[in-house]
Amino acid sequence: MRMSRYFLPVLKETPREAQIVSHRLMLQAGLIKQASAGIYSWLPMGYKILKRIEQIVHEEQAKAGHLAMLMPTIQSADLWRESGRYDAYGDEMLRIKDRGGRDMLFTPTAEELVTDIFRSHVSSYKDLPLTLYQIQWKFRDETRPRFGVMRGREFLMKDGYNFDLTQEDALHAYNRHLVSYLRTYERMGLQAIPMRADSGPIGGDDTHEFLVLAETGESEVFYDSEITDLTFGDRQIDFDDKAACAAVLDEFTSRYARTDETHDEALFAQVPEERRRTARGIEVGQIFYFGTKYSDAMGATVQGPDGKPVAVHMGSHGIGVSRLLGAIIEASHDDKGIIWPEGVTPFHAGIVNLRQGDEATDAACEDLYDSLRAAGLDPLYDDRDERAGAKFGTMDLIGLPWRITVGPRGLKSGVVELTSRRTGESEELSPGDAVAKLIAIYANV
Repeated sequence: MRMSRYFLPVLKETPREAQIVSHRLMLQAGLIKQASAGIYSWLPMGYKILKRIEQIVHEEQAKAGHLAMLMPTIQSADLWRESGRYDAYGDEMLRIKDRGGRDMLFTPTAEELVTDIFRSHVSSYKDLPLTLYQIQWKFRDETRPRFGVMRGREFLMKDGYNFDLTQEDALHAYNRHLVSYLRTYERMGLQAIPMRADSGPIGGDDTHEFLVLAETGESEVFYDSEITDLTFGDRQIDFDDKAACAAVLDEFTSRYARTDETHDEALFAQVPEERRRTARGIEVGQIFYFGTKYSDAMGATVQGPDGKPVAVHMGSHGIGVSRLLGAIIEASHDDKGIIWPEGVTPFHAGIVNLRQGDEATDAACEDLYDSLRAAGLDPLYDDRDERAGAKFGTMDLIGLPWRITVGPRGLKSGVVELTSRRTGESEELSPGDAVAKLIAIYANV
């Protein structure tokens, strides 16, 4: 993509409505535009990042054996009355009527609808285990939508639902989701800590939230500092191996880590004092096991091995896809702008032409652009007739991990400058070596 043909409405001034860094930078960098309170249009670069995050989520869900589907955003109230949640959910649910006067709602979550799908098509234990998920827009009518996409009313969420014959099988699904979520967040450059949490209106006794530590987090968190030393890394795991998945859960949840809703001061006091930490955290996902809560209420049963009907054990598992953009920015920025991790960057590198219109410089930039594209990378070429400072400022603001600077002086020596956005360090390389280095970097992402 060439900057002269791209729609990137960057703002020079600080938006008055932005209260936190991620909201300010997303507006300034032209990623989103507010349509109404808590509801945003996703502009081309913001949408591109959203799709990269979606892709990572899909890839990790597929590795865990989970099946993607898509359910509607508008649901019938009848299903929610059947489960008992229609009145219990509260004012966050947007309730509407269709032209026939039927009660409908804009989905905040989809346990009822997916349970109805399951009970309509699955009748035997031989079809279990089964995990279905979707990435779909949700709506929750927040009392005070604020902080941009961090607490919006309309949001994109991955929500998954497991159906299992026994509690043991369902807890394995719980563990399997925890493993897949750890992998997902690390691929995005995040350390998301699983913390014992409150189940809220979803229900169930077993639940963990995944929180990214940040000063602007909405939750107060208490944890053992040892947990911040843990990484999943590039280890391979068999998702059908119950013991292996349980071992990962134990590794990442055996140390104290809780939100303020479930904090236990007596348990926390057992952590060595030098390792006790209090901070703020941003929730980016949550997993639940709630047994037969919905299957009992809605008659979701299968024929067991003995021929008798068995209510299936269920859980639900969510990742805040749109919220993740804000969380990543809160965790990865400086006073110049965003710093995207390589896994989610909208473009793999920016090319800055220091002398637009100079024949040799233009030709070198075109060659770099074509070489990167031929290698399967996606560069953003700033071919505007702008001063160098403005081009650098835009690149720093939008936060691409790598920048290639091309100017007449360097070309006379046969080099371009490759700069890391995260460290600010630059090195002079031949154009071919710069391309080769970027290929090697992204080969491991």
